Parts: sequence; C-alpha cells; structure tokens
Amino acid sequence: MTSRILNALAVLLPAMLMAQPATFVGSQRCQTCHPETYARWSKTRMANVVRDPKLHPDAIIPDLSIANPLVTFKKEGIAFVYGSKWKQRYFQKVGNDFFPLPAQWDVANKVWRAYNVAKGTDWWTEHYPAENAKRPTGPLCDGCHSVNFNIQNNSVTEWNVGCEKCHGPGGNHVAKPSRANIVNPARLDHIQANDVCIQCHSQGQPVSNPMAGKYYDWPVGFTVGAGKLRDFWELEPHKAGETTFTHFADGTAHKNRMQGNDFVQSAMYLHGVTCSSCHDVHGTANNADLLKPANVICLECHGPKSPNGPHTGTLQEHTHHKEGSAGNECVSCHMPAIAQEMANVNVRSHTFKFIPPSATDSLKVPNPCNVCHTDKTTKWATDNLKTWGQFSPWRVAN
Repeated sequence: MTSRILNALAVLLPAMLMAQPATFVGSQRCQTCHPETYARWSKTRMANVVRDPKLHPDAIIPDLSIANPLVTFKKEGIAFVYGSKWKQRYFQKVGNDFFPLPAQWDVANKVWRAYNVAKGTDWWTEHYPAENAKRPTGPLCDGCHSVNFNIQNNSVTEWNVGCEKCHGPGGNHVAKPSRANIVNPARLDHIQANDVCIQCHSQGQPVSNPMAGKYYDWPVGFTVGAGKLRDFWELEPHKAGETTFTHFADGTAHKNRMQGNDFVQSAMYLHGVTCSSCHDVHGTANNADLLKPANVICLECHGPKSPNGPHTGTLQEHTHHKEGSAGNECVSCHMPAIAQEMANVNVRSHTFKFIPPSATDSLKVPNPCNVCHTDKTTKWATDNLKTWGQFSPWRVAN
C-alpha cells in the first residue's frame, strides 16, 4: 500500500506543482542553477539601478561634503539612489513611499543640476502637485525599478530589474525546473519578446487607472507570461508634424526611455528582430550589453555578402568615413544620439532610419551628419550626400 501511495504521489505532485499559481521568489533563488548567468547579471545596471547607500556606501557618485546650493539634503537622508551611467537621482523615504530630492548629478559633465519635472511635460504632471515632496515614486517609477511591486502597500519581491521581471514568477520553476513553467523571452514570438523590454523602455500610459487618485507611469498589472502588454499599456501618441516633449515632428523619440516607441516604427521590428537580437541583459563586456561590438552585429545581417546587405564593397565605401572614425560606425548614422537624457547628454535613436539633413530644416529633427559635424550647415551635409553616388538622392538629400 505504501509503495502505491508513493508512486501515486510521484505522478500527482508534478501536476499539482504545475497547477499552483506562480509565485515570485527573487533572483537569488535563480543563482543555484544558473550561477554564471546570475554572476554576469549581478554586475549590470539592470541589477543595480536602485541602491540603498546604507548597504552600498559606494553607490553615491558625487562628493556630498562639497557644498552646492542645489543640494539641500544630506547623505543620511538618502534612502535610495537611482542610476549611475548618465545621471544619478536621490530619494527620501516618507511612510511606505519614496519621493525625489531636488538635485541630480550629471555623471558625464560632473555637475549638479536641479531636478523637478516641469508641468506640461510628462503627461502625469497635470495630476500631481509641482513639489517633488508630493510626487511619490510608487506610482511614477517603482513598477519598472522592482519586481512584483504591490500597489496596495508598496511592497516588492526585490528592487531592481531582477530575473522575474523578464522571465515571470519563478516559484514553480524553482520547485520543479522545467521549460514549461518559466518564460524564456527567446522562445516567445517577436511581439511578446519585445514587449518584455518595451514594458519599461517606453513612454506611455496604463490602459486603465487601477487606483483612484493615483496615476501610474508604468504598466500596472502586466506580468511577463500572464497577459499581453497591449492590454495594460498604451504607447504615448504622436501627431505627425508636431514636436512635443516626447517626440520630434517625424515621430522619432525626443527624450529618454523611448527605445520601444522608436523600435516599433522600425523595419527591424516589422521583420521580427527583437531586442535580444542585439542585447544580452544578463551582461556582456560591450557597451549597452551588446552581444558583440556594434559594427559586428550590424554587418552580420547588413554586410555586403549578407541577404540584407544594402551595399557592396567595404564598409568605408558605404560610410565615406575612415576606418576607426566615429563616422564609420553604423550606429552613428542609423542610431544617432538625439533622445535627451539631460542637458547635452543624449541616448541613441532606435528607429534605425537615416534622418536626412533636410529634416533638420523642415521638421527640426536632428540629423546624424550635423550631430557630429556641429560646425557645418545642413546645406553642407546635403551637398556632400549628393556626391555619394550609391545612394538614392531622393532619400538622403531631399
């Protein structure tokens, strides 16, 4: 009898585990079976975007002992720091929520800048008072900077972009590892796979407001593997010809955190390319966690001998720039840094289209030629492009 019971349990338990609602367990539980991947991820900005300076004294980049009129707070009052590459912001804790402090550190220029999102910029500013102390990060930020953010009590499974942010809740998988009980974005169709990243790398609004009196700037309720992003999130709309806080007149991203808004417009997206075709968010030695150096990735599909190669001959013949120069980088022309992070610090466009110099004059959209050649005119850029015989003059110069 005992052996029969044991055999029955051996059959039933896996099915029972599969039927149980998935629970979040935290990234450390993934480390046991995936130590190499976990080790790489733990060093990425994804894993360290939000840090507690009491636990990580090295998290604060600027020297707070140097007086500055913008810095009206002390180290002891900082509950969290956010960011380390382009900018760093600081938050104080009040009750069970966090609120932004009034200064941010410009990492590239090594200067303090005031921090306050101006009225009439982001859509949510009309719903909150102008003071930072009345703009909680729970509804405005934390859903993308944590795993399993609970809007009822602001609790999280973990801070930062942990494994389950992209792979869905891992409780069942930890209990009985199987491909069937965890999401692998690489096995999703390209729309769902890209939505894993677009959920946070985009500007938009929730389809519905889940709590009266609070307005959320992230897709509340969306969990990878348990629904479609479109049912929770709408990308920021744009009217052609208008330059707004979020968009240039041609629809290209005008500000940061809009890679998804850009990418869904691209031919790459339409042809099934995914974010993970170029990036490995678990961490690499390359800039932006690229799988390989940028030119190498691009030329695997767009080189002269590839099916999608738009040009013949050498890369230098295509770019008209010397090897080793910025102009010889594919991303310089097809992903110009025009989406503003802060001040003069920009991130790269993700539409992958070449913006002709004429767009600078007619639509006020920065073009890649004059982004680099700041001392030249758009006419100079147009005249030069007309001498590049292998390109259509109608597309690059008019």
